Amino acid sequence: MIKFILGAKGSGKTKWLIDNANKDMKEGNGNIAFIDVDDNHIFSLDYNVRLINASEYKIDNVESLYGFLCGLLGMDYDLEKIYVDSIYKIIDLSIEDLEDLKKRLTEISNAVNADFYINVDYTLDEVPDSIKECAEETSEEF
Repeated sequence: MIKFILGAKGSGKTKWLIDNANKDMKEGNGNIAFIDVDDNHIFSLDYNVRLINASEYKIDNVESLYGFLCGLLGMDYDLEKIYVDSIYKIIDLSIEDLEDLKKRLTEISNAVNADFYINVDYTLDEVPDSIKECAEETSEEF
């Protein structure tokens, strides 16, 4: 499964990812990876959630992101869920990129039984129906 977490800046997308990663870590049996563009949330995440700083791996486009995510899955057969926070800060994610990423990650997700949660800097009214069907919009104001 792939789920895009949508919302305007400051709407709680990162908080949603952190809260759900921590909850899933407590409730699940598999491993969880949290990919971010910095290390700012190291103390917000359960210590069993693997925090990975994407900036250290020179991810600079959708292709390298997809390859990176597949590499994580190939490395750890127990990886159940991957949370991706703020990747739009280091790569450009157009609507077409999201549709392509959705298609490709859905295929790999089904093959290895892993879930992806990716926050993006769009709101629900900015994305097409193909993305809405696998999206959730946050609206908390901080």
